[in-house]
Amino acid sequence: MDFSYEQKLQTDGFKLIAGVDEAGRGPLAGPVVAAAVIFDFQEVPAELSAVTDSKKLSANKRISFAKIIMERASGYGIGVCDHTTIDRINILQATFLAIKKALSVLKTKPQIILVDGQLPLPNYSSPQQAIINGDNLVFSIAAASIIAKVTRDAMMEQMHAQYPRYFFNRHKGYGTKLHLDALKLYGPCEIHRKSFKPIKNFY
Repeated sequence: MDFSYEQKLQTDGFKLIAGVDEAGRGPLAGPVVAAAVIFDFQEVPAELSAVTDSKKLSANKRISFAKIIMERASGYGIGVCDHTTIDRINILQATFLAIKKALSVLKTKPQIILVDGQLPLPNYSSPQQAIINGDNLVFSIAAASIIAKVTRDAMMEQMHAQYPRYFFNRHKGYGTKLHLDALKLYGPCEIHRKSFKPIKNFY
């Protein structure tokens, strides 16, 4: 993936560009995690030319890319909203909050943010663009998707150690047959999202 989208913005005067994306909107358990990434596009290492949407990469490739991105990016931030927050304010608002958290920990405030999807970030003062399929089209968003996915996967691996009978290490909280079978046997655990079907049917 090249940097043509960001380079056009740079010619328009935007030098500090942050791509943002999230992981974990769909699962039945665990947090939603967002990442924001800023690159100096004069210094992007060649090995990142194969960066693309995290869902298209193997787990090992994502981890390898994430390490390089975090080492070589001008800045990155990670934001997390846990299952209780998701149940309290709904998944869309929790996603927006996680993105704002990720942006808030960037050492340098971006001049513009590029958001994956069709909805811009509400109540955010800086310029932004919402880009449908952005994680496939825009390098900065793809890089953010990788950081978010790797971070969340690691969190779900830790949750597996705490709740091994749900196999969170394998499905990361998504509604696979393995996960649904465990729910039928044991019911939900503490990190399941009570506002999601079929979890809400247990209450």
